[in-house]
Parts: sequence; structure tokens; C-alpha cells
Amino acid sequence: MDIQQPHYVAAHHLFLLRMAVNTKPNTVIIGCGISGISAAHRLLKAGFHNVRILEATARSGGRIKTAKLGNTITEIGATYIHGPSEENPVFCLSRDYGLLDPEALTEENQAIAVDEKPRYLPNWFSSSGQKLMVEHVIAAVEMHDELMKDLAQIKNREETPWASVGDFVQSELPQRAAERWKDRDETTRELLMSAISTLMKLECCDSAAHSMGDLDVVGFNLFKNLTGVDCTIPSGMEALIEKLMSELPRDVVSYNHPVRCVHWNNTGSGEHAVTVECMDGKRIAADHVIVTIPLGYLKKHYSTLFCPPLPAHKLHSLQKLGFGTCNKIFVEFDSPWWDPDCEVIYLLWTDEDDPSGQGSDIRKSWMRQIFGFTVHQPSERNSHVLCGWIAGHEAEYMETLSEQEVRGAITELIHSFTRNPTITLRRIVCTKWFHDPWTCGSYCHPAVGCSAEDFENMMEPLPSKGTQSQPLQVLFAGEATHPCHYSTIHGALLTGWREADRLIAHYSTISPY
Repeated sequence: MDIQQPHYVAAHHLFLLRMAVNTKPNTVIIGCGISGISAAHRLLKAGFHNVRILEATARSGGRIKTAKLGNTITEIGATYIHGPSEENPVFCLSRDYGLLDPEALTEENQAIAVDEKPRYLPNWFSSSGQKLMVEHVIAAVEMHDELMKDLAQIKNREETPWASVGDFVQSELPQRAAERWKDRDETTRELLMSAISTLMKLECCDSAAHSMGDLDVVGFNLFKNLTGVDCTIPSGMEALIEKLMSELPRDVVSYNHPVRCVHWNNTGSGEHAVTVECMDGKRIAADHVIVTIPLGYLKKHYSTLFCPPLPAHKLHSLQKLGFGTCNKIFVEFDSPWWDPDCEVIYLLWTDEDDPSGQGSDIRKSWMRQIFGFTVHQPSERNSHVLCGWIAGHEAEYMETLSEQEVRGAITELIHSFTRNPTITLRRIVCTKWFHDPWTCGSYCHPAVGCSAEDFENMMEPLPSKGTQSQPLQVLFAGEATHPCHYSTIHGALLTGWREADRLIAHYSTISPY
């Protein structure tokens, strides 16, 4: 069954017609993000009545969280529907709920492949205070695109000398630059290398990685893009969560119920194979538990969260997968200092040509990891908002600073790059995903040494293969368990459906006679 085709939902009702009369499985879902919500939807529609979601916080949505800066919608969490097309269930749901702009619904937008997508219209500013023409940096943009395209051809670990994406870039870039730019003066070559460094910081944000050296050179290509020009939900991504939650029974979620331990493989005389122990001491018996907890939290608490412990191969994969931080800095101004048609502002440090994304002293230079700002469409006449992007250890360090300290650093940064000391920040909001105790970061990436097998191990239920006397006790969902759509909303949703379908298929084989 292809989990990427959501057109077989009605068939699940037929499955459940064959369930034994006395079979009423008790299913607990840990986490009320979009993965847990989608799993609950699927199970309830299929006829499972004993479904309960335990949520550690006071809200639904998990890493989908919408707020406002003034009257401007800001996404504290997930921002984009990546690949909005018929293959993407998040796009289809958002369309059916009437949440999308007409432009996102056009067939043309849905048919555009990633390598055919029009670039955001940029402004480039340098740390020397110059506004650069696109012509000044186009050679760097083309070189970056070529490196990423060649990187996508690396599929076999045995056939490549590089362990990480950073190794590949550091090896290939100097050779290609020396050949392609040999007729350019030294100042121009340094400028182009600095521009590539900026674009690599953008790549770090895409992967929530500290540097390109953190990303496995083969694992980097496990991610699969869907067609379509990335879009947003104008009213905020949380509107999708609200629509989904409105279709669930009101009492299905228990908020402020963090879980201390999942006791599985129970061998006592009780009829339930799993017991979920909550932080408040409450113990909930279940036949099945679907764990949708973020990988960052699992990495920090796996030793106490499961009893007995996770099998060695699953634990090994959990540790090998990367989980990093990408934070946003929303800044509001009284008036724009960028071009009217500008969609993204790139910051180029003229004294920086390290393409790997490695930083120096974080305390002094954390803001150098900001590749730039994306431009929000004005929500009101006098509101002009930018979103700055920063990843890695610098993003984590930024969270330790006060709002006043960040505001001062961003003000100094913009004044330096524009040479305009009159620019004034009206309001500022920073995200803090690394220090959020229930996420411990943003999303996953294939770290060095990671392979497709690790994602397969992450999605494998407990007990593991070969110990199926009591199968499907603990199931795993969430973006970090999708083999090719990890780090996305649709990846998280699909995994919730996948694990619900796993249970539905299991009970569909039970005969009532």
C-alpha cells in the first residue's frame, strides 16, 4: 500500500467489518502534533473507538505554531508546505479546508519541479556597506547550484571519497573556482567565495545543521522533493491544526500529560501489553502505543522513556540520525529598507570565505550565521516584517540571550550592512526551539554515517522482527521516521497515517468466526 496516495481511506471501514466482535483495541498516542493528530483521525474513521492522545503541553500542533508580530502572521514553527501538489496530503487538506491562496492552487504552480522553481527575487548586502547588484554574485549562485546538482548524483558510499557534504564542497569548490574564475581579480574571487558561504548557511538552515560537515554525503540525497512551488497558509499553519482538531472528539486529547515511561512487553497476567506511565504517576493500560515524540526529545530521554530499553539496532539508529536547530528572528520596521519587489535579503561577509559553514567564537560572531532575511508581505500599511534565519550552535546560543541583546545585535548588523543608522526596529520576536524541553531542537537531518537503514529502524515497531509473540505494541511516527520526507509537515502526517494503517491492517486479518 502506497502511503503517499491518500485515496483509500474509505476502504478502512471495510477492513474493520471483519474485526472480531470482542476486539476493541485500546490505543494511546503520545504527542498531539500533526503526526499524532493524523494517526488519531485515521484510526477513529476506521472504527477504532478507544483512542486517546497524551500531550505534554497545553496546546495541539507540536512544532506547528502560529503567532503574530503586530498584525503580521508569523510562524514560530513550520512555515512552508513543501511541494504543494496532489502528492502532498498537507496541500490537499489545506486546499479542501479552503486555507490556501488562489495562486497556490493553480495547476502551473503544482507542476513545477524543484530545479525549475523561479528564484526568490533577492537583494544582496555586504558587510562593507554596499548593496550588490545580482550580476556581482551570479557566478557564485551558479557555482552553488552546480555543486548541489553534482552532490545529488552521489548515491553510493563505496564510490565516493567524501564522508560529508562539507568535505565534498571543500574539495571541489577551490578547484572549480580556480578554473572558472581565473580571469577575475582577487577581490572579485573573494567576494564570490563569500557569497557561496552565505548560500551554504542557507543550506544549513534547510537541514537544521551546524555546518555542511554535519551532513552525510550519501544520506543527503535520501530526501525526496515533491513538485510544486512552496507555499504558506495565509492565516497561519496552525489553522490546519484547528481544522483537524475540530473533527476529533473533544475528549480525545489529555493536555498537560507528559509521559515518563512506556512499559512494553508486559508479561504479567493483565490483558494489556503496554502501560504508559505519566509524570503525575497515572498509569494507562494500552494494547498499542504510537510514539510521535520529536527525535530531539527521544535523543535526550530514551534511556528512561522505554522499559525494557530500546533494542540495540534501534537505539544505534536513533543516535546516528541528526537533529538540529533552525531558529527565526522576526523583525518589524516602520518602513522598508529593501527593494519593493525583494523577496529575500542575503548578507555577505566580505572577510569570510569558508563554504563549510564553520563558525569561530560564537559569543562574538553568532550573528554571522544568519544567512539573511525573507520578506513578509505587508499585512497593514505601516507594518514591514522580515524573518531572519539562523541554524546550528549559533542558533542555540542566541536562545540564551535576552531580547534586548538580540535586538541590539540585529540593529548593529543592519546598520553595518546598509550604512544607514536611521533604520529602527519596532518589534522583534525570536524562536527558541533548542531550549523547548519537549522538542530540544527543530527537525532531523541525515548526519554523517546515517543511511536509509537508520530511518527504517526508526519506524520499526516493538517488539522488533523475530520477536512477534505480541506484535505492534509500540509504534513510531513523526517526521524523523519518514525515509524520504523527513523534516517536513507532510512527512510527519504521512507517518501518522502509516502507523494507523499498520494497526488497521493487523486487525483486518482477524475473523469474527
